[in-house]
Amino acid sequence: MTGQGRGFDWAAFGRGFRVMVPLWAGVVPFAVAYAVTARTNGLSVWETCLMSVTVFAGASQFAAAGQFVAGGVAGVASALALVGTTFVLNARHVLYGLSLSRQLPLSRLQRAVAAQFLTDEAYGMVLVAGPRDPGGLSLGFLLGAELSLFAAWNAATLLGALAGAALPDPDALGVGVIFPLAFLGLLVPLLLGRVAVLVALASGLGAWGLGQLLPGGLVVLLVGVGGALLGALISTRAGGRA
Repeated sequence: MTGQGRGFDWAAFGRGFRVMVPLWAGVVPFAVAYAVTARTNGLSVWETCLMSVTVFAGASQFAAAGQFVAGGVAGVASALALVGTTFVLNARHVLYGLSLSRQLPLSRLQRAVAAQFLTDEAYGMVLVAGPRDPGGLSLGFLLGAELSLFAAWNAATLLGALAGAALPDPDALGVGVIFPLAFLGLLVPLLLGRVAVLVALASGLGAWGLGQLLPGGLVVLLVGVGGALLGALISTRAGGRA
């Protein structure tokens, strides 16, 4: 697994880019929906696209677009609420970063670049497909996967900002099932042994319960930490009996 000490692997970048292409079908409709929301709430085409380029966080962009009006965000309180909402929605990325840092050593600059483009889908696919890549998990493969979705998201944002209301509602197309099914497909091969299955079931039930009370990003963070602690506890006890 490489990230430092060698030239950039463009072949791995291409493989990482291509591995994400099947997920474009789930990204494009929601990027379009974000763009329509942003335009409806007073953002120009340029401003709508700029947010996708600089923020690149679907749920946060929807939250921001919903609070914009023609004159900007209404008041300091709304702006602070928006910042707080963005933090909570993306808190799970702390776990993603910690997980990747254990598998892929990177320089500070490389970590900063990779963190900017990291998404749920890229993390999940890289975690499963990266180690199977001919060169192992590398910076090239990671950035390829990240920038694949980045390209699709921003192209679809531009399309939505320009075409807007002429495009169909993503919910009506049923594309909302794509990401859950993709993550389920990534999870199943990782369930090797009773401990993994037990932790997955407990985490799933915990996420469902907490999801009734808390925002999604915070749920992922809490369940991720709880699942890791549960797995460590079970493994430690099993090792103690051996």
